[in-house]
Amino acid sequence: MSASLYNNDILRLAASIPHHQRLADPQASVEKRSPTCGSRITADVRMADGRLTEMGLDVKACALGQASAALMAAQAIGLTADELAEARDKLAAYLSGESEDLDFWPGLAVLAPARGYPARHPSIRLGFEAIAEAARMADA
Repeated sequence: MSASLYNNDILRLAASIPHHQRLADPQASVEKRSPTCGSRITADVRMADGRLTEMGLDVKACALGQASAALMAAQAIGLTADELAEARDKLAAYLSGESEDLDFWPGLAVLAPARGYPARHPSIRLGFEAIAEAARMADA
């Protein structure tokens, strides 16, 4: 992998994931795993009034997956299940080249160099996928 892909910003984010502890009594839990590299993220959530109020993460992923999870976790509290699903879908669209928009989520521009490495995309999407699915389950 190229040095620009694993830069200091990525490594700093990977080492500082918010909510990096499982919840004792979640309303929903979802584990997502990348078939490509084996990265895994478990997301626990609690929702109230249709919004994410608490989350806990267990992140066992590469630096890119950890950095993406850190960015997601820093902004997810207070969002609805629909807003989290929309962010998940926009990230997937960006990584696949269907969109150029990264402004939908603060800080994602740091992951832009990874767009050229499709094998890394599943790991980058894990946190967004897990939290969106868990929020949907808890909100149902």
